[in-house]
Amino acid sequence: MKEKVIPIIAIIIGILAFVLTSQYLRRKNDEIEKRWAELYAGAERIPVVVAAHDIPGGSVIKREDLRRDEIFKSSAHDRVVAPGEANMIVGRKTVFEIKALKPVLWSDIVGGADDEKGLADTVKPGMRALSISVSGAASVSGMVTPNDRVDVLGTFSFPSERVAGEMETVTLTVLQDVTILAVGNQLSRRPTDRARRSGGYSTVTVEVTPREAELLVFAEQVKGRLVLSLRNSSDVSFESNLPSVDFEQLQTTLPEMNRFRQQNIRHKRNVQ
Repeated sequence: MKEKVIPIIAIIIGILAFVLTSQYLRRKNDEIEKRWAELYAGAERIPVVVAAHDIPGGSVIKREDLRRDEIFKSSAHDRVVAPGEANMIVGRKTVFEIKALKPVLWSDIVGGADDEKGLADTVKPGMRALSISVSGAASVSGMVTPNDRVDVLGTFSFPSERVAGEMETVTLTVLQDVTILAVGNQLSRRPTDRARRSGGYSTVTVEVTPREAELLVFAEQVKGRLVLSLRNSSDVSFESNLPSVDFEQLQTTLPEMNRFRQQNIRHKRNVQ
């Protein structure tokens, strides 16, 4: 009897040992994978703004003082300035000296981040903050954010120059390369809890000169419809002699514009 029981016990012990060993190895494998995931996350590189050279404390930051670089995510400070926020610190003073190639932190900048100060502190000297009404597609489907740069287009009804007593609908570019200071009550690209709860926005606040402010106020008072056209953050080009568009202009220039797009814009994209 014992001769039959002993092999059975040995088999049971072997199976139990196999199961326990498998569970142990599985746990170890999970721990190793978790550790590798942590190491990989730490090794991930993120884009940041760094000093192009030594920037003395108390100096006004210029665009050429900054450059884009990448650092390990694990070593990134939570208040580091992102490349998309670079325009927000140009023209502002540094609190401390920033060494060359060191990431620029919001704590290095007088006033800190935009969500730490009021709108008045954001406006550059000589400029004005003006809120204009927009909604939906007029604000690029609500995707315009603070520090974006836009062109402001307007559609108006003007007295016709060809037919007395008639009104003509005309669209024209009112202002180019305008900085967005705020959308709704949001001053920063990082929305506050209040901004998240409010959802969309019906106004944007732009930074303009006093004369431009008068022009925009007049445009709204005459029931003009203003629309924002979003620009690339690095695009500082200026289109001169942009014609206004009415029904006649639309009919005569549309074929030419489509030919230009086919020969130039689409061709460039395909080559790249």
